[in-house]
Amino acid sequence: MKKLFNVCLSITLLLIASCDNVPAQNPENWTKSQLMEPAELAKSIASKKNVPVILCVGPGAVIPNSIDIGMVKDSENLSKFEKEVNKLPKSANIVVYCGCCPFDRCPNVRPAIAFLKQEHFTNYRLLNLPHNVKTDWISKGYPSEE
Repeated sequence: MKKLFNVCLSITLLLIASCDNVPAQNPENWTKSQLMEPAELAKSIASKKNVPVILCVGPGAVIPNSIDIGMVKDSENLSKFEKEVNKLPKSANIVVYCGCCPFDRCPNVRPAIAFLKQEHFTNYRLLNLPHNVKTDWISKGYPSEE
């Protein structure tokens, strides 16, 4: 019994030690009120009223009127994002989206939101694509680029 306890304890300690090597995902840097539901953006695009500046910070723009920045986890695309955003007034109506993967693993939305926050933009939102752009936008029949 003592030998079994020691083996279990050793395995537990090894597992705990190995967790130090697993990179933690950064916590969300947006609030729930900053999430825009896809239906809301789709309605705005369809009506052509109050259409925000739509910035795709992921692998490819699929939403009409999107400015395709590229994946902002890459420094060159983050610089491109910064330059594009800095052309806008601080009160500009901005929507950011990626959609490459679920939010909890997305390497692109956090740097974009962090920059908007750091630069004191006041009217930005994150498109609520908790799964990915295919599931949460395309499969719902919302307008997409061909």
